[in-house]
Amino acid sequence: MDNNDILIRLRYALEIKNKEMTEIFKLGEMEVTVPEVVKILTKVDDEFEDDNDSQIKCSNSMLDAFLNGLIIYKRGKQDPKPGQPDKPEPSFTRSPNMNNILLKKVKIALALTTEDMLDIFAKAGLRVTKGELGALLRKEGHKNYKECLDNFARNFLKGLAIQYRG
Repeated sequence: MDNNDILIRLRYALEIKNKEMTEIFKLGEMEVTVPEVVKILTKVDDEFEDDNDSQIKCSNSMLDAFLNGLIIYKRGKQDPKPGQPDKPEPSFTRSPNMNNILLKKVKIALALTTEDMLDIFAKAGLRVTKGELGALLRKEGHKNYKECLDNFARNFLKGLAIQYRG
């Protein structure tokens, strides 16, 4: 699953409009216009892959900016504590796996508890234990860290859509 697909599914699940998408990107400190959002959210047919003008590829930095903006959009801006840097280091430089970052940041943005996340996975038809979820949410390098595969991320976004869209 690529970053464009993640954005498309997340936008659908949370019913975010194009104008709101630009606001969220702006909160994540990235300037994106509405026509660019449309190009980011456009699926490219493999047969016509030569048409590069129809889609903008969503990089890890763009997805990270969107997820950071989503947290601020849903929860409000948080003032940095004394001794903390004003701007956090990009998440994807620590962990190239955007699926783990997606789970963590959506959990924060929507103020989901572990039980809420287990329910979301269950709605998508995937049985996940607390231990497995904890391993997915751990910091990379921890002995119990587990890489989030596309199957988990896809089912999480599917369950999110079921939960929020009905």
